[in-house]
Order: sequence, then C-alpha cells, then structure tokens
Amino acid sequence: MDDFLIDIGKRIKEIRKKQNITISNLASNAGVSNGLISRIENGRTIPSLPVFLELISALDIDASTFFEGIEKRTGAKYIHVKKEEQQLLEKEVEAKGFTYFQIFGKSMHAVGFEAVMLTVSPNSKREKVITDAWEFKYIIKGTCTYLIDTTEVIVSEGDSLYFNGRLPHVPVNTSDEDCIMLVLYFFSDNN
Repeated sequence: MDDFLIDIGKRIKEIRKKQNITISNLASNAGVSNGLISRIENGRTIPSLPVFLELISALDIDASTFFEGIEKRTGAKYIHVKKEEQQLLEKEVEAKGFTYFQIFGKSMHAVGFEAVMLTVSPNSKREKVITDAWEFKYIIKGTCTYLIDTTEVIVSEGDSLYFNGRLPHVPVNTSDEDCIMLVLYFFSDNN
C-alpha cells in the first residue's frame, strides 16, 4: 500500500510537468502550500483524500484516468482512510456545537455521480460484483470486511474506502450489528 501512495506523488509530478504547471500554480489552484506539493511529489508525505482529490481537479484530469495510470504501474487496488486521518474543517466561527470533518470532496467534469446508503446486515450473503464506476464508501456505523479482488480491508465507523469498482468486490459483515455506509459511485465517460 505504501508504494501505491508514494506513486500518487510521482503521478502528480508527472502530470504537472507534462502540462507545464508550476508547483506554485498547482498549489494555488488546489488551495494548499507549495511545500506540501513538493513533499507529496517527492514521497515525503501522503496527501489526505480531500487534498488528493483537489490536486486531481487542479490538474484537470479525470480521476479514472489518473488511477488507471497508477493501477497499471503498482497493482494497488484501493485507498483506505482511517477515521483519525480525516481533516477538521473550520466553518461558521460564530456557531457553537457544529463540528465538520471533511470525508470527501471532489468536483469532476464529465463524470456521472450516484449516492446511496447501504446497510449490510449481520451474516448477509452475496457474491462479489463488478460496477462500472470508482466507488467511495464512508462507514457511518459498524464494521465490515471489504473483499476487493483478492484483498481484504477491514473498515470501521468513520473510515472511508475508495477503489475501482471494476475489481470484483463485496462487503462481508460477520459482526452481530448492522454496518451502515454512505456509498458514492463515480461514472466516467471513459468507463
């Protein structure tokens, strides 16, 4: 997994240079610092999912195209963001009792979008499926194991998971309570 995340930085640098975009311009368009871009591109830090998606948007590249380039080189199958890795957002300074954590943010052109709530009951059964989309899961309640191709990823309340739905996948709930998740599907014209 670490190789996959380091390759994200290399891919960002490759696309930025190919498009003749300076670090300063990319940072400005993505709303981050020049230093952060440099650290990401050189594999010294890993961007959070929201920052990463802002970088893709600032590079004006389709998310599917970006990931296909990495997936072919690394063989990695997913991005798993733990609850404690999410970013606290400061909004409405005068409001009291409102706490915002950014779990996902992305504006993409030429991409279809669908959002659903999924409840996976204890001991539910289904074969692996394939969707023609990139999938983002945010676990609202409970725990389950996601089987993605031949990989198992345990996701718990507050975690998020992003992967290519064209890989065979299924959530498995072996606990004694429901696992409830928000599911976002991103359908690209390139799919």
